[in-house]
Amino acid sequence: MRNEFALTESTFYILLSLLRPQHGYGIMQSTLEMSSGRVRLAPGTLYGALSALCEKGWIVQLPVPDGSRKKEYGLTEQGVKVLCSEIERLRELLKNADEMMEELKND
Repeated sequence: MRNEFALTESTFYILLSLLRPQHGYGIMQSTLEMSSGRVRLAPGTLYGALSALCEKGWIVQLPVPDGSRKKEYGLTEQGVKVLCSEIERLRELLKNADEMMEELKND
């Protein structure tokens, strides 16, 4: 599966953080940590994104235990494919950039 589009950085980090099921606060913390503080997801932004990703079928809200108010989310099979495709795209970008920079050094 090859994406016909690039994921936003926020979407990429949300999907990446959901390789292990998490609740919203955990996703915000994981994203902040993985991006070295560069990507800060506000609750409204995060929950809007989670809703959109659920609609696309890339993530799913997991069953909530009785008495719990925390909603946990996890990746679907399609979400894993989208994430893997994006990682492949990013690797290609870096490979091309490295090759061009190497050529520049050798000129």
